[in-house]
Formats: sequence, C-alpha cells, structure tokens
Amino acid sequence: MLSPLIRRPRRDSEPRSKERGVTMALVAITMVAIISMAALSIDIGTLYEAKAEAQRAADAAALTAARVISISGNTGATSATWGQICGGGGSAATLAAISMAQQNLIGGVSVPSASVSVNYGAGSSGATNTDCSGLGANFAVNPVVTVSVQRTNLPIFFARVFSLFGSRYSGTTVSATATAEAFNPSGSGPMIPVQPRCVKPWMVPNQDPAHFTGTKYFVDPTSGAIKNPGTFTGNNGVIGETFDLIADCQHNPRHRCVLPSPPNSQPVAAPPPVNTLQYVPAQPPVTSVAIAANTAISGCSQILRAEYWDAVAGCDQTTAYACGTPLANMVDLAVDNPGLNGNDSVNAAQCLINATNATAFNQMTNGQDYLDPGLSPYTYPFQIKAGGNSALTNAGVASGNQITNSPSIVSLPIYDNATVISGAGTTPVTVIGFLQVFINSVDNGTGKINVTVMNVSGCGNGAANPPVYGTSPVPVRLITPP
Repeated sequence: MLSPLIRRPRRDSEPRSKERGVTMALVAITMVAIISMAALSIDIGTLYEAKAEAQRAADAAALTAARVISISGNTGATSATWGQICGGGGSAATLAAISMAQQNLIGGVSVPSASVSVNYGAGSSGATNTDCSGLGANFAVNPVVTVSVQRTNLPIFFARVFSLFGSRYSGTTVSATATAEAFNPSGSGPMIPVQPRCVKPWMVPNQDPAHFTGTKYFVDPTSGAIKNPGTFTGNNGVIGETFDLIADCQHNPRHRCVLPSPPNSQPVAAPPPVNTLQYVPAQPPVTSVAIAANTAISGCSQILRAEYWDAVAGCDQTTAYACGTPLANMVDLAVDNPGLNGNDSVNAAQCLINATNATAFNQMTNGQDYLDPGLSPYTYPFQIKAGGNSALTNAGVASGNQITNSPSIVSLPIYDNATVISGAGTTPVTVIGFLQVFINSVDNGTGKINVTVMNVSGCGNGAANPPVYGTSPVPVRLITPP
C-alpha cells in the first residue's frame, strides 16, 4: 500500500520550541533604536534651537551697533570723532552690541563678552576692523557693522556618542554672524535718497541758524552733501547744534498760519534770530494715526486740529516725504497755526516726549528722556537717558539709564527754500534732506521747541533712484555681505 501524498500533522506533534521569545527580542531591539533616535532628535533640536538663538543675538547686536552710529551723528561727523562711537572695545557702539548680544540667551546662558566680536567697515568692502577711526570717507556714507556670537559647551548627551556633528557645530559649539548698515545718502553717488516714516510736519528751510554766513545751508541743494559736517564747536560743525524751532507764522487768533512779510523761512539778507529756526506746517494726512496717549500729560488733551496734532504726537506713516522729487510735498498754511500760544505743535510735542510741564525746564526732572548731562551745551557723543515718564521705565528700565531709542528723536523735512511759500493755502515744495533732532524741551508760553541736531541726511533736488525706507533719515537694516 502506497503512503498518502499529503500527510496530516499529528495532534500530539512537538511545538516549535526554538522560536520561542523571538518577538520579545525584536521588540527590545526596536525599542533601543527608537529611544536612541528620540534622544538624538532631542540633541539635534537643542542645537538647532541654540543656533537660532545665536542668530537672533547676532542680528540684534548688529542692529544695535548700527543704531548707535545713526543716532550719534557719526555719519554726519568727521573722522576725528568717530573713535568715540566705534573706536574699539571701549566705544559706545561696540559696548552696546556686546550688551545686546548678552541679553539674548543662547541655550539658557548669557555668552561672555569675549565670545562676541564686533567689526566695522565701509559699504561692500566688508567689516573687518575693530576700530572705525581710520576707515575713510566712505564709512560716513555707508557704515557697516558685523557681529559674531559664539556659545561653547552646549549640554548634549547622546549625540557625542555617535559623533554626528562636524565642523558646523564644532562638537558642542554654535555660532552666528550678522551684518547691519546705517545708510546716509548725503553726497553719495549715484544718489540714492531715503524716505523715512513718522516724519513730523515741521517743514524747516535749508538755512542753518548757526552758520548763516558762509556755509549757511544744512545740505547742498544740488548734491545733497552736508555743507558743514562735523561736531558743533564754535563756528564749525552741525552735529550737536542746539536751537529753538518756532513757527514762521504771525501771532493771530485765526486757526491758519499767516506768514510775516517777508517770511523768515525764505532766503533773506539779514540772519534770523539767534539760535532760532523757523518752520512752516506741512500738510498732514486726513486719516488719524496712532497717538501717544498719556492722561497725566496736559498736552495730550489739548487739541485744536486733530490731523495735525496726531501727526506730531503720533506716527504719520501715510505721508510720503519724497526726498529729491521736485515739488512733491506740500506746505499747508490753512490747516493749523503753530504761531498761537498753546498751539498743536507744542502740545503734541509735550505729549510725544512725555514731559510733565510744557515750559522750558530742567529736562532731568521733567519726566521726558534727556541728553546727558541734561542741560545745554550737550557733549558728543550723545548719551540718551530714560526719563521718569518714559514707557521704557514702565517696562523695567531704570530712570537715568542709557537708552538707544526714544520718542524725543524725531525727523524733520528740509525743503529747498528757493521756492517762495504762498501766503495762503498750500504750496508744493521740494524736500532735499532731513534733520534728525532730539527734542529737549517745549515752552507753551513762547511756542518754542528746543532741539539738538543728532544727524543730517541730504539727497539734493535731483535724486532719481528708488529711495531706501526706514524709520530714520539714516535707516538701519540687516544686509547680506557680497
């Protein structure tokens, strides 16, 4: 009898004992791999986050250094004074950059100052010098700052076992580099104008009150070059020059500006009043803008013409002050009369700078931010101190501490006063530059606004290239070096 082709298994056959526990072993091996990958992903995530934090620290530090250069007037000063701003490790810009880098924690730790390097350069030549003093004329037009930040000894665990990281992280080290520039177009070629935002509607003539004889202009009407560069000493320099802004309007009860005859803002044979610069009101936007409201400041509630007041106390981002474009902006004598006592210019400026009293006062005790030493004459380089009413003090900055941003820093358009202002209504004028000034005090009784020149930016009356935008007439921005 032949055996069957298909045999049925016996019910009492022995089970596959050799395969017992294989699943448990596979699960154990898989769990080890999963846990290892999870641990490595934690290390990788930690390093990538630290890299991002290092980049933020470098970005903030570079922008801070460029900001210090901008508000110091370094781009309008002469090379003899540059060292005080960016002349090595003890200079203002370098110290500010290091301080900002240390305030941005990397991996939960503040880096030591030795791990922050700050270098300066001019334009596309790159930033490779720790001292800007000898960089030449190009540095004044387009100063560039490069900041490098490094954090060592980052806490990683599993990654070091597998040696996954190469030169990019140098084991447990992350680093980042950022470059920022402060651009002043004055006298540059080809001319690239600037177009700052939040410009105050105080059109000032191209008429330097301290240098009426000789170099009587702020900027060259054609090229935009600064006519009297350098720090203010005697009859030289414009950076640090202090004077009163006062409306070029007759004192009358009507809510419109009536110019004297002849207008002081037009070129005249005799010099204007000593330490005084007359301005005419620009045409403010119809729509409302953000207002710096503080119920404790009396000027914040004293409003005659809302549009004009808002443009001074707040931020007018809708009016484009087109630098170098012929007859592109308007003087408007019908909208407000800053020649009146208690006018919108003074009240709104009091609100803007958070001054407790609207009278000529000791700035150090009046609540607003102030220039050290607090009373004129102010010394270069400028040091801005936080006042008791400053929003920064409410955020934790101690009153009297040095700061790099303040509502007291404002931009004013310089118009080519070869154009004769019409006695009524509007007159188109050409903006040929900007003044960056610091408001020291306001006086409601006289209508005077005392200011100090921090920087000058000129574009002339023939700038054809697209403008560089920013909140300052010397805009600050991050760039990628070539």
